[in-house]
Amino acid sequence: MTNSIYLTTIEPHGGKSLISLGVLSAALRTTGRVGVFRPVIGDCEEGGRDKNIDLLLAHFKLSQPYQDTYAFTMSEATDLLAQQQHDDFLRRIIQKYSDLAERYDFLLCIGSDLTDEGATFEFDINIEIAQSLGSWALILASGAGNNYDEIISPIRMALERFQSKNCPVLEVIVNRADPQRTDELQRKLQQDLDLDDLIISVIPTDERLASPTLKEIAEHLNAEVLYGADKLDRLAQHYMVIAMQMQNYLARLKGKENALLLTPGDRGEVILSAILAHRSKNYPAVAGLLLTTGERPAPTITKLLDGLNQVPPILAVKTETYESVTNINAIRSYITADNLAKIKASLRLFAKHVDTETMMERYGHLTSRGLSPQMFLFNLTQQAKADKKRIVFPEGVDDRILKAAESLLEQDVVDITLIGNPNEIKSIITRRGLHIDLDSVDIVQPHTAPQFEDYAQTYYQLRKHRGITIDFARDQMNDVSYFGAMMVYKGHADGMVSGAMHTTAHTITPAFQFIKTKANYSVVSSVFFMCLEDRVLVYGDCAVNPNPTAPQLAEIAITSAETALTFGIEPRVAMLSYSSGASGRGKEVERVREATKLAQQHRPDLLIEGPIQYDAAVDEAIGKNKMPGSEVAGRASVLIFPDLNTGNNTYKAVQRETGAIAVGPVLQGLNKPVNDLSRGCTVDDIINTVAITAIQAQQA
Repeated sequence: MTNSIYLTTIEPHGGKSLISLGVLSAALRTTGRVGVFRPVIGDCEEGGRDKNIDLLLAHFKLSQPYQDTYAFTMSEATDLLAQQQHDDFLRRIIQKYSDLAERYDFLLCIGSDLTDEGATFEFDINIEIAQSLGSWALILASGAGNNYDEIISPIRMALERFQSKNCPVLEVIVNRADPQRTDELQRKLQQDLDLDDLIISVIPTDERLASPTLKEIAEHLNAEVLYGADKLDRLAQHYMVIAMQMQNYLARLKGKENALLLTPGDRGEVILSAILAHRSKNYPAVAGLLLTTGERPAPTITKLLDGLNQVPPILAVKTETYESVTNINAIRSYITADNLAKIKASLRLFAKHVDTETMMERYGHLTSRGLSPQMFLFNLTQQAKADKKRIVFPEGVDDRILKAAESLLEQDVVDITLIGNPNEIKSIITRRGLHIDLDSVDIVQPHTAPQFEDYAQTYYQLRKHRGITIDFARDQMNDVSYFGAMMVYKGHADGMVSGAMHTTAHTITPAFQFIKTKANYSVVSSVFFMCLEDRVLVYGDCAVNPNPTAPQLAEIAITSAETALTFGIEPRVAMLSYSSGASGRGKEVERVREATKLAQQHRPDLLIEGPIQYDAAVDEAIGKNKMPGSEVAGRASVLIFPDLNTGNNTYKAVQRETGAIAVGPVLQGLNKPVNDLSRGCTVDDIINTVAITAIQAQQA
């Protein structure tokens, strides 16, 4: 899986370009397959491009197309969120990120530029995006002009907000700190933050990076370039307004290296004396001159300047001097690809003050965070689309089923067969205004279907040893659940999803009767994918087996681990009980202990531990305390409940109390996939279950 770092700032204009350059430079020493991704870029003028992205693509000569580097402009993102399209906003970001993840080993994700008006909202959105992408965060803070409390307070708040979302932070970098206090500031931050494994770096301010080039000044002020058009890459590190006589301003020029001198355009003596000072070894070089008030040098002065070959840049604007100063102070300088001096200075600063070796070594050894809920749900449809299957819906007259079918067909996830009265189904589609191309959907009514008699005969042959008659078989095939399950059995559909209008027993009984279990499986069981705020856990078995024996519990654990792997979740299996480790005694805990040993013997390649309590399984601190040295405790991703009563109540309690999305129950162990819906299911529940069923069919 592609590694990624999510760079986010605490406040606007923190210096992301410098940090981006440094991180990518370090990453390129490890792999050449490096990409850049900004979920949201600022609004650019027509034909314009994001400066940060342009810098990275151009300087490192990355082959990544510009249009692949971002998901939204700020206006697009704002409009979408204002329309309450939050899920669509995240889904499109994940889609773009996932496309890049297939092509690159490392992605630098860069958060949005915080605007003064919506900085808090934007920061929270950046946390949510980082969490959704499964990225580790790099927090960038500013030390410019702030005392210690003003520096550390927002850092603490940012760390707390990331931690509250269980989004891990790799490093905190304070940029633009007082050069005289850099080492002291770093020591105090490390001491006061005192967080294990958190890297803290402090980079001092550099006037060259904060200073705009004359090109930036000319563009921002819409200035006319009178002289020195080939020298506009010079930095204006100081500004001086010349409103005094020549001998007085020259005295103040000393110590002002690379100053931009502002003066009305008719002050010929200032222009000439500035050029002489620039060429004199007794005065510092000037960056250039900015002539204000719309005045131009007199013809005699112009003639003199035209005859010189070392004239610094001279710009001219129509605005008054005071207004020109105000305009210059509003300029935000950027590091651009054509300014190699700034790029080199940035890379030197980063290399000197950030321990890149430790950063990349630490990054290379980070434990996997697993799939975020958003990424998991997104991957379901992507995985299903990769090898499209046909799914049958026995409840073709249910509004929710038809709405889900509309979405699934629009996204080209699966082919669909609906069971029910064709006229009734078509009427519902019309009344609800659904956009379903009826030519793209098979609609089957059991008693009029050409395969009806064949299905009845097949069922009779499979079940006649149970004493059924052919007439009984025909009656059963009129039942939509039996007809749909027979379609799957006969290979006319790859999987079945039902339960929106029927009980669980009604849905799964046909599957038990003739689809049956896979070879070497003794029991059909189930899992729920519990999409919590920051991770996805697999719960098994919460829907089928009331009180499994130790061998059955072991089989459920192994099957659930295999299901987890199928859906991209690294299985760390916790066999749950009321006791952790060897401390507890009693019939129930001994059953779990025996099941754990059996599972470990059958699959020594899997991480399976038990008995273990729920809190020790999912909370790292409690896990370390109760089961020190365990590879599962505190990090479990697959949780096996000892019985149906415990599992069913737990999944419902977690779902209700945390707002988690429970996807399932997903049946496992059948020869071909059949999955049950809750009668209170939503359209999204149906879509997720269909995608899971299609993926199971791919594995069958």
